[in-house]
Amino acid sequence: MTTTVHRQCTLCEAHCGIKVESEGTRVLRITGDPDDVMSKGYICPKAAALADLHHDPDRLRRPVKRVGDEFVEIGWDEALELAGSGLRRIIDRDGRDGVATYLGNPGAHSSAVLAFFAIRALLRSANNYSASSTDQLPQHRTSHEMFGTLAILPVPDIDRTDHMLVLGANPAVSNGSVMTAPGARHRLRVIVERGGHVVVVDPRRTETVAHASEHVQIRPGGDPFLLLGMLHTIFDDGSVDLGAVAGKTDGLDELEELVRPWTPERAAPLAGVDAQTIARLAREFAAAPSAVAYGRVGVCQQRTGTITHWLINALNVVTGNFDRAGGMMAATPAIDGLGPLGLLPVTRKWGHRRQRVSGLEGYADEFPVAGFADEILTPGKGQVRGLISYAGNPVLSTPDGGRLDEALAELEHYVAVDMYITETTRHAHVILPPVSHLERSDVDFVFPAV
Repeated sequence: MTTTVHRQCTLCEAHCGIKVESEGTRVLRITGDPDDVMSKGYICPKAAALADLHHDPDRLRRPVKRVGDEFVEIGWDEALELAGSGLRRIIDRDGRDGVATYLGNPGAHSSAVLAFFAIRALLRSANNYSASSTDQLPQHRTSHEMFGTLAILPVPDIDRTDHMLVLGANPAVSNGSVMTAPGARHRLRVIVERGGHVVVVDPRRTETVAHASEHVQIRPGGDPFLLLGMLHTIFDDGSVDLGAVAGKTDGLDELEELVRPWTPERAAPLAGVDAQTIARLAREFAAAPSAVAYGRVGVCQQRTGTITHWLINALNVVTGNFDRAGGMMAATPAIDGLGPLGLLPVTRKWGHRRQRVSGLEGYADEFPVAGFADEILTPGKGQVRGLISYAGNPVLSTPDGGRLDEALAELEHYVAVDMYITETTRHAHVILPPVSHLERSDVDFVFPAV
């Protein structure tokens, strides 16, 4: 008998609604759910490929333990005992910092991340890592400094804006990272069709450019200089209008002082964009009925990532496009993520602790993953001898993955929660596999909360 269940595709932030037709345990077809309020029937090839993932013979369906160079299936009771006893042995001998945790990007797309944070809270280790330090830490720090918490990441109101400035982002492919906009390329095209303007600022001609009004081919790393030139023009023109956040904003005089020397002519050679274009972009942005500047990973993963995101927020604020329809808005989630967050160590100040070997600053109870291998390989008090990883493959996704690969082989006990034996989890002593995405109902906890 054929049955249909409703699920979400959790392979990316968009969380498109899907209808899954199955016969027993066999998935017959996956289609978009037209009744989903966010995706309205849209899906990309990833959602359809969930059927292949579900049936993949390489996907782990039972726990495995490493025996020599091979993995052997075991029962859940044995697996959980093996996982817990090995970690307890390290904690009793070396202390809590002897066990590290690593959270991969897929963890942010499932409510199961709450259980992982609960494990961290119980473990109380200083050695916590995640994909954030290679992905979006500048954006978190900017939110911390400007809004008081790393968890508020304002979202561009793509469906109501008249003018969208996209810096270092490719929403036509990502479906709107920290925007949660299924079918983003269609939404961008609609802005243009209704008479609006979409400007893509990127050194590369990305897939998003095909749906934009204009492509500004900036010099790599030139984003803060472009924004400084735009802000100088807005202040010089007397176009500053705080709008909804008037009376709730400080530092405006300091911002004006900062941008005063940065004329478009001075900014142009550093931005790789001519002065006339910088001034025009600023005036068009300020004059639009509503506008929003949006930046993502492309401007995070560079030396000036933090200042660039700070300037993006400042541009939205001084043009009256912060906390307004068609501008940059804070979400009102169905689930209050900020309440429980206040109970966790993420309320600590930036740099509250430094990494033992590298000296890099920690934040939100985490250290930069760039120094993780050294923490495993360097003897001494606080050396990492055990690891719990959840849905991550840092050997492939973090700096100097080859060194981390060597370091993981030296761990005394490594517990991985993962569906596959990967370049990273091949070093695990026990792997605990979750059920497939289609075998469970879920709710996106992280992104609606930001």
